[in-house]
Amino acid sequence: MDAVNLLGAGAGTLTTIAFVPQVIKTWKTKSGGDISYGMFLLFSLGVVLWLFYGIEIGAAPVIISNAITLCLVIIILGLKFHYDRQIGAQKV
Repeated sequence: MDAVNLLGAGAGTLTTIAFVPQVIKTWKTKSGGDISYGMFLLFSLGVVLWLFYGIEIGAAPVIISNAITLCLVIIILGLKFHYDRQIGAQKV
């Protein structure tokens, strides 16, 4: 792997791993109250665009890291939606 792709792989790995603690915290606390739908939805759109960009230029580090990040973000949003619905149902 050349230096440029190694740099991209390192950056992608770090930015992707950054979401793992949020997934774990949301799962353990069974709460997504501190998570902003707006921020995560905008971030998800950006990740999708980066993924398409990576596909267009054929950059494996961009494709892989953004595909994994998108999965983690979808998990976080899914957990938030699920736990928000549970809290809403308890209030009724």
